[in-house]
Amino acid sequence: MTPPAIRFDAAADTYDDDPHHLGIARELVDGLRTAARPRLVVDVATGTGFAAFAALEALDPQHVVAVDVSARMLERAAAKAPAGDPDGRIEWREAPAVPLELPDGAADVVLCASALHLIGATAPPEWRRVLRPGGRAAFSIPVAADFQPSPEFREALPSDLAVPADEAGAEHIARAAGLVPVAVRRTAPVSAERPRRSFLVWAQVPR
Repeated sequence: MTPPAIRFDAAADTYDDDPHHLGIARELVDGLRTAARPRLVVDVATGTGFAAFAALEALDPQHVVAVDVSARMLERAAAKAPAGDPDGRIEWREAPAVPLELPDGAADVVLCASALHLIGATAPPEWRRVLRPGGRAAFSIPVAADFQPSPEFREALPSDLAVPADEAGAEHIARAAGLVPVAVRRTAPVSAERPRRSFLVWAQVPR
């Protein structure tokens, strides 16, 4: 088991207690409602499945592949599936975020809610690879001013991707992977006691 998997296995039982995760996932997916019905949605670093379930409700895809390195997170997600996915359209995969075990151009939508800063800069180019021309990527990432990890947690973060300070920095992440055009929105904090804003980013593979 990899160190990230151990860390997120340990967090799985209380992950759903934090309303921030659900709110970000829903806002991120809601930004894709104007797109045509997708055949395949890929939810990268799905955790307990917030974005995958939100995609079923908002986008009505034919199939969702939800990937995470944490077996315990996936167990928690699968336990919610009878209510959130009664017809079994979500496929839960214990696998790394990079590389994705999907062929080139297979996906219509790639989601990554609240996890890109944990994966690193290799992820957006991988999303571009698995997306078809015209396919859409949607991700969230913390606002640097609100991101205050412990020293131990900071040591575990990838060194190739900086948490952005402003909308231009968030947009650059998508553009650097060849995903254009790009739209960015900053969220409002869920709790005044623990303000945690994020950038929501929607981008596209050129046709």
